Amino acid sequence: MIVGVHPLAGFDKLLHYRVPEPLRATVEVGSLVRVPVHARFHLGIVGEMGAPKDFPVEKLKALSEVVYPFPALAPDLLALARWMAGYYAAPMDAIIETMIPSAVRRGMGLKQEKLLSIGRRLEGEELSGLVRKAPQQARLYTFLSRQLKPQPKGLVLRRLGIAAASAAALVRQGIVSEESRRVERVAYSDDWSRGELVTAQPHDLNPEQAAAVGGLKGALAAHKFSTWLLHGITGSGKTEVYLHAMDAALKAGGGAIFLVPEVALTPQAVARLRSRLEAIAPGHRCVVWHSHLSEGERLDAWLALVTGEARVVVGARSAIFAPVRDLRLVIVDEEHEPAYKQDEAPRYHGRDVAVMRSKLAGALCVLGSATPSLESFANATSGKYRLAELTQRVDGRRLPSIEIVDMRVEAMRQKGLATLSRRLVEAIRDRCERREQTILFINRRGYSSSPLCTKCGHVESCPHCSIALTYHRSDETLRCHLCGQERPAPLRCPKCGAPDIRWRGLGTQRVEEAVHRLVPKARVARLDSDTMGRKNRFREILGEFRLGRIDVLVGTQMIAKGLDFPNVTLVGLVDADLSMHIADFRANERTFQLLVQVAGRAGRGDRAGEVVVQTFTPQAAPIQFSRKADYAGFAASELEPRRSFRYPPYRHIIHHLFRGPNPEKLKFFSEQWAKRAAEVLGDRVELKGPSPAPIEKIKDQYRWQLWYFTPSVTAVIGELAKLRAEFAWPDDVTQVLDVDPVNLV
Repeated sequence: MIVGVHPLAGFDKLLHYRVPEPLRATVEVGSLVRVPVHARFHLGIVGEMGAPKDFPVEKLKALSEVVYPFPALAPDLLALARWMAGYYAAPMDAIIETMIPSAVRRGMGLKQEKLLSIGRRLEGEELSGLVRKAPQQARLYTFLSRQLKPQPKGLVLRRLGIAAASAAALVRQGIVSEESRRVERVAYSDDWSRGELVTAQPHDLNPEQAAAVGGLKGALAAHKFSTWLLHGITGSGKTEVYLHAMDAALKAGGGAIFLVPEVALTPQAVARLRSRLEAIAPGHRCVVWHSHLSEGERLDAWLALVTGEARVVVGARSAIFAPVRDLRLVIVDEEHEPAYKQDEAPRYHGRDVAVMRSKLAGALCVLGSATPSLESFANATSGKYRLAELTQRVDGRRLPSIEIVDMRVEAMRQKGLATLSRRLVEAIRDRCERREQTILFINRRGYSSSPLCTKCGHVESCPHCSIALTYHRSDETLRCHLCGQERPAPLRCPKCGAPDIRWRGLGTQRVEEAVHRLVPKARVARLDSDTMGRKNRFREILGEFRLGRIDVLVGTQMIAKGLDFPNVTLVGLVDADLSMHIADFRANERTFQLLVQVAGRAGRGDRAGEVVVQTFTPQAAPIQFSRKADYAGFAASELEPRRSFRYPPYRHIIHHLFRGPNPEKLKFFSEQWAKRAAEVLGDRVELKGPSPAPIEKIKDQYRWQLWYFTPSVTAVIGELAKLRAEFAWPDDVTQVLDVDPVNLV
């Protein structure tokens, strides 16, 4: 028996091995195995059965171990890995390592717990003798004799203050029985989960929801691949539609994957799903899957899914690789979010991979958003995807009113740039008096984006990256948010020595300080990556906010979407211009999505919501369209220039990034490569560049870039990857291909 194996050994090649007789019964395509490569043993995945061509079979080495008695990669996942390797020009071993958690690959042991129970009953003199001779043993025996089920050994011994030797003596005599039991490490089953928002009982569906659910159930009943775009305004009940579809998939005997863009949204999604599953499908489990879990939690989640103990998984981007049996439904919530794109190899897009996995598994894929990506919207309007729309909020709730504050006028009124406008401060005070809650959003952490000397104009920049250092007042430091460089904040200008340092720009710390100063009675909390140093800190703050112990929550994008707080009646966007003035053709789209999503956090309960948007460009299209949540109008205005310039969704982009310590060498080799690529690819692509990247240096590595515009990635990516492998690159120049990039800086 001969098998072809994809070894996880740092190179992308299929190697063949003989399978010893004792292992043949457990080896199949997708099995995780251990094989010799040179002088070491490595893990690998069996990719095919059969002998290699043009190689003597007798010289093949033998496979040494089968790690699990079942495949680690199901056929659809193995096929997905091969598609990703071709489409994203990524090595197969890197994709397999992404699909299989490290704890699974390392064969991390299961957690065991020892239990004690009565082995045989003692009567009369035997019991009296035990009390006289061994009082500790007697106490343990008496305690266990009163229990109806086995008790955890460690817990019992600690609480009774009894030595392990006493328990061992009773076990040797057969008086006490000791057994081992597997303890499953279940994420989000701790005390914090009790405070998460849950929806135990199904809501009555309005006509639009009922129509969407009916369509999805029909697609599930057909048991064929299809993709639906569920376009529903914020608060329209998209989650309820998801849950009805999931119920149908489970009743049909299938499994489901529920993707959310941020780990921050996972606890609430898990609480809702678990509560609903208990109500509609007792016995069905929902496991969690994302990179922030402990290795033990990820191992036990993987085992529960691969063995069929659980059929529902909820998690961030990587959950699309969860080994769900008989996959029938894949849900991608907030499908427009850039967080679904992996920013390191393999650079896959979770949404697009979800569609492909659904196709390979013959499953239904549902993409949901209040502000769909223009790529998905174009697919829906062209007929490639089915479209279901929810245009009304549940229970007839109104969309929040949106007021635009022109900060140019505000600067004249307050005689200088202000963090919070008078209108926003008044609204916050009003909410505090009415015991309602406020969310303030600004997508920049820290206190100030850059320190400027008003005398000589010097700006403190990172010595390793082409950006200014950010001032953090909480610990009086300047930090680079790209490389982590940190230094004490200066009291005087490092260049001219003047004390005239001005802190330009806004961050979450500055907004928090402004609220404390202007609304001193308000209870304020800040939620950004700087405050997330302690495990469960995010859940702790949201729990306090949900219970009404926080009046004003200041945060970055982690609070901008998906979260549901009925008592939030005011949302303030402190600087709506941040995402609009960047070198990215998606800048307007991102700004519109952000404004609508953040505004959607207000008025989700019985009381009407209000949104205050602070901007220096109130006339900008994204801001004006967001006032009425007019997605159709915005999409029409934005797609027209995209069509003219043939930007996505009308063509694909492949981004080629070159990095190196020597800018002159980098420029030379990127230009030579561009000439060669143009010769080989011809009119199948349009090349733009090479040119310096918007951020020219990160971590002492200079960056140049080249863009390939093409109608079809598959028509050029294979040849491009082959050409890249054959090109004579110097050792100190690295280059990265990124297919369908979402971040252009």
